[in-house]
Amino acid sequence: MTDAQRQGPPRARAGAGRERAPRDGGRWAVVALMALLAGCAPLSTKRLADNLTQSMLDQADPEIVRAGAPAYLLLIDSLLEDSPQDSGLLLAGARLYDAYGSGLVQDPERRRQLTAHALGYAQRALCLAHPKVCEARSKPYQDFAASLPEIQRKDLPLFFGFASAWAGWIEARSDDWGAIADLPKVELVLERVAEADPGFEQGRAQLYLGVIGSLVPPALGGRPQRAREHFELAITYSQGRDLIAKVEYARNYARLMFDQPLHDRLLNEVLQADPEQPGLTLSNVLAQRQARELLDEEYF
Repeated sequence: MTDAQRQGPPRARAGAGRERAPRDGGRWAVVALMALLAGCAPLSTKRLADNLTQSMLDQADPEIVRAGAPAYLLLIDSLLEDSPQDSGLLLAGARLYDAYGSGLVQDPERRRQLTAHALGYAQRALCLAHPKVCEARSKPYQDFAASLPEIQRKDLPLFFGFASAWAGWIEARSDDWGAIADLPKVELVLERVAEADPGFEQGRAQLYLGVIGSLVPPALGGRPQRAREHFELAITYSQGRDLIAKVEYARNYARLMFDQPLHDRLLNEVLQADPEQPGLTLSNVLAQRQARELLDEEYF
């Protein structure tokens, strides 16, 4: 995502003499999941996936999401077993796996696995609609650029979902130069999305472009001023409600430029804001945690 949706009960540890509790709890969890799947038959899979996504994004307690998300990931996987060519469901799965792997998992190997799953789903959705773009993903930049069509409004979720999952995949492999070499392609897709709709997803394409533009300092050919413009646009299009935009602005641009007044102002604004916003609550709660950590680091 978007930006980050499924809740499953965390397992309780049984004490001595209560060895049946975990087995019974696991059995009933399976029964409940099967009942849920059976009850989904008349319900649109896209609607179900959208509801799962929304419930995760609107959750104010990251620990609930961290504990419950794996059950919903399995649910999405099972739905896709029956509907492998449902592009809406594929994109929802990509978004959920990316949100969980990038935002809630610390173990590097698990993050790589989860973001690979997210990119796999996003690429499958892209291949269904635009096979030429899909085939050109591994080709040189010029070939990939030539394969990209002019993005229509109806295709914005597809291309943004693909680019964001790809960016998450690269971030989880920041020590792999082969993965990092794909960043210009991701940037190009995001630029096309921003050209088609500058405020898409409350400015999230602008946010990604700001982060990518801040990776290289000016002395090495970077474009930090352009990155700053993207960060400002991300804040504007979300009307200041997307707090992660300010956190990334501080972390990436302000630190790159050694601008402490901007850095501290942005992070303090995040801490003073109301995190509960439709579709942004989980992200905002995590943003406030990160803002506190960044201020405590005494970077300057």
